[in-house]
Amino acid sequence: MAKKLLVIDDDPEFVEAMTTVLDAQGYIVDSAPNGKIGVAKARELKPDMILLDVMMSNKSEGFDVARELHNDEKLKGIPVILITGVRKEMSLPFGFESDEAWLPVKGVLEKPVKPEVLLRTVADNI
Repeated sequence: MAKKLLVIDDDPEFVEAMTTVLDAQGYIVDSAPNGKIGVAKARELKPDMILLDVMMSNKSEGFDVARELHNDEKLKGIPVILITGVRKEMSLPFGFESDEAWLPVKGVLEKPVKPEVLLRTVADNI
């Protein structure tokens, strides 16, 4: 059975590009344009993985959504991969590491993401 992925990102062109790459590998991909809709879709669809942007309606929305998903008993088992351009956008001299409390995700990818890196990360964490 094909694995279901949920992409939560407000950039429709990026979502379309990721969907094309993932769909070609047999994944079923759905998307949401922000965290609120994304969490609702996650509850409805129960995806096998969530690919989550950080900067949507505010510069930290994805961080908040990651914690909300982790604190929800029905959703906390779904692996989340953060895909972000926040480091470059804000000229941060550091990257992000996942941890159980502040950033409960399986991994962090920097935009732009090469298709082979995206596919390998999904396959390794799903």
